[in-house]
Amino acid sequence: MELLLILLVGILYSAGIFLMLRRSMVKLLLGLLLLGNGANILIFLTGGLTKGKPAIIDEAEKHFTDAYADPVPQALILTAIVISFALTAFAIILLKKVYETTGSDDLDSLNIQDLDI
Repeated sequence: MELLLILLVGILYSAGIFLMLRRSMVKLLLGLLLLGNGANILIFLTGGLTKGKPAIIDEAEKHFTDAYADPVPQALILTAIVISFALTAFAIILLKKVYETTGSDDLDSLNIQDLDI
């Protein structure tokens, strides 16, 4: 299972970087989303995969005798999901305004300065 998730992280990273290198702003945003999801899965993998074990340890236990799920990476991922959702919503609105203003989503056309001013 861990090998499958490691391959998924690699695929998400490579697809995200590929899309970020395109000229379209929409593809740039999609690449950022894929890169963020890859990072979330990578953080999830660092916590270790323990199937069917709770993240809370009983108070009566003095020593860890069994594997348990680490709650810190799960909390970090939940926070990252909320932040990435807000960032995505802001970026979509910003892309819409740029498209309305310039009439294009090409990143190279944004660098050309208007000399008729």
